[in-house]
Amino acid sequence: EFKVIPIGKPINNIQLYIISKENTLQPIGVTGELCIGGDGLARGYLNKPELTDNKFILNPFKPAEKIYKTGDLARWLPDGNIEFLGRMDNQVKIRGFRIELGEIESRLLKHKDIKEAVVVAREYNNDDKYLYGYITGDKKLTVTQLREYLGKELPDYMIPSYFIHLESMPLTSNGKIDKKALPKLDGNISTGVEYIAPRNKVEEKLAQIFREIINIESKIGIKDNFFDLGGHSLKATMLVSRIHKEFEVEIPLIEIFKSSTIEKISEIIKVSEKSIYDGIKPVEKREYYRVSSAQKRMYIINKMDKETTTYNIPYVLKLTGNLDRARIKNTFKELINRHESLRTSFTTVEDELVQIVKEVSELEFKIEYGDISEIKEGKKQKLIKDKWEKFIKPFDLEKDTLLRVKLLKILENEHLLIVDMHHIISDGVSMGLVIEEFTKIYAGEELGPLKIQYKDYAVWQNELFKSGKIKEQEKYWLERFEGEIPVINMQTDYQRPAVRSNKGASKNFIINKELTNKLNKRAKETGATLYMVLLSAVNVLLSKYTGQEDIVIGSPIAGRHHSDLTNIVGMFVNTLAMRNYPKYYKEFGEFLSEVKENSLMAYDNQDIQFEELVDKLPVKRDTSRNPLFDIMFVLQNIEISEKKMDLEALEVSTYDLENKIARFDITITAIEINGEISLNINYAESLYKESTIERLGDHFTNILEKISDNIDIKIKDIDIISEKEKHQLLVEFNDTKQDYPKDKTIQKLFEEQAAKTPN
Repeated sequence: EFKVIPIGKPINNIQLYIISKENTLQPIGVTGELCIGGDGLARGYLNKPELTDNKFILNPFKPAEKIYKTGDLARWLPDGNIEFLGRMDNQVKIRGFRIELGEIESRLLKHKDIKEAVVVAREYNNDDKYLYGYITGDKKLTVTQLREYLGKELPDYMIPSYFIHLESMPLTSNGKIDKKALPKLDGNISTGVEYIAPRNKVEEKLAQIFREIINIESKIGIKDNFFDLGGHSLKATMLVSRIHKEFEVEIPLIEIFKSSTIEKISEIIKVSEKSIYDGIKPVEKREYYRVSSAQKRMYIINKMDKETTTYNIPYVLKLTGNLDRARIKNTFKELINRHESLRTSFTTVEDELVQIVKEVSELEFKIEYGDISEIKEGKKQKLIKDKWEKFIKPFDLEKDTLLRVKLLKILENEHLLIVDMHHIISDGVSMGLVIEEFTKIYAGEELGPLKIQYKDYAVWQNELFKSGKIKEQEKYWLERFEGEIPVINMQTDYQRPAVRSNKGASKNFIINKELTNKLNKRAKETGATLYMVLLSAVNVLLSKYTGQEDIVIGSPIAGRHHSDLTNIVGMFVNTLAMRNYPKYYKEFGEFLSEVKENSLMAYDNQDIQFEELVDKLPVKRDTSRNPLFDIMFVLQNIEISEKKMDLEALEVSTYDLENKIARFDITITAIEINGEISLNINYAESLYKESTIERLGDHFTNILEKISDNIDIKIKDIDIISEKEKHQLLVEFNDTKQDYPKDKTIQKLFEEQAAKTPN
């Protein structure tokens, strides 16, 4: 294969020159420093006269010519043939490259932890010839460490495929290293990476392919690097071919070099393979349609308490400038026409819950208007809050249009646009989508057509559950929650009511830039994500508060796998019940690895809806609690709160009004903004005081500081209280010095007190 290379540009520090017919040196590409003449004969080494004189010797048969001394050792046989015996020097040829073994040995011996080093080339299992590195030293280095060290100065083809650590080198009778006595590879290779077994069929198959191509017998974990195990460029090509054959997926060769572990390659395969979501197609028009699993749960919750606003999703925009009221109304009419969810209601047919999509002509959509522009500024904020709270009222899922809009004039050129939707037709992503499309339509922008609607997804989901395609996912979750399911035992300020109250409040905290940078760095170092680091810290926080080492935390996931679902308004969000074990003796880094693995497995099995899982688990129903978990953790990636948009003469920005609802005992929401992590802790006021939540937020911050400074700290050694609290507990609370009658015994004092207050 030939390719154009810029003239004179070296690759791997090696430059090829060719001698033209005019006998001038012409740099043309890359291979080595040996200059080849136009007649095909070698002329010498570029700028290395000593090497040229050593290698180019007089031809004993034609003294006028010079010949190239290859360094090969051979003998003439009686029949005139030449028998090759080996090398006179320490040079070998591996996969087309001539390699000086002494150069590799010299580099190895420069490592502070290596005492002796020998590199040899030999075949393995009748396969190609490979480089073997034999080393001695007090410290046992991993394959990864050795490869990284050599890779700083040597090209990839000069790095041994296998490294073997010896107690001592075998010696000949005269004290030299006996290369023939060096042990052969036993088929078991360790890269020094912690062994993590394949978790699914794709990873198991990849491990088998790795073993067959590299020709080894040892167990291969999902973290083992293909090249650390002995793979090279040619074997990487074979790997691409096998993956295509086994999985019907084409992966570019470059991706194998970028993502050379089973874990990463399996992720590429999953992205490339045909998704189960590819089956979503528009359904024919019907009188009514099946509902999704999430819609069914929302409907049941609403039936239990028709006066609840717990699952309302309100949002407020501030519109500044010259506002066109008619245009606002027409914009929302176009949104309702575009998204069928915004004109959907619910009913039962033959005891089965269904959704009915109304025609636009059947709806009587109105925008509620209000005007408080004449109210004095001092009273205005309280009035806005009152108007907001009165606007957020229960929906009748069978009769109402599940979208409400109010336009409130607060100044001559300022309005608040209040939007409220029920969770049964919307989620957080949907709300962001409605706001985004509102601004585009108002600005006169044309939106592309939608391929499918939410009802199509709901029908498809029901067919999926019937088909049994996700039985493996169901099996994963049932195994995850085998045995006794833990209930979080958080100490509350007030007695838990018999029926959950949805009244809530929130407290905000800021994780500064320095600590945020440290946390992101820890995530990068461990191959985790910020979500995984924060989720691990939340587990530690709850473990410290409760003493429990088996904890379940809820975590939402967008549930929009397919690209066609990206722009659909509807209830897609699913909840994952993340079960982890923050045992007191574990190092935090070790626990983070477990949380990472559990999170990845949960993502792989996210198609099972939370409601379906709860129905299949032996969960005791309790009206005072949520099923499976009471604490929710959210890392918000979709952020619309900081947006400012200009629509001709109208500026649109967000307007914060606290929605005093608590769906769970505690919900910790984190969002990274401008290099800082903003934390919001939403809590049930029926259970906790504000001071308790404030202290909890401080304790969480203390945990983050401890793990960012030392990721190997044991969980039991993570101190959550501050110096101020320590002083309060150890000094202030122990300030018990009091005057007392020293002439009386403690028994006498007790008797006197008992006589005063006998009851």
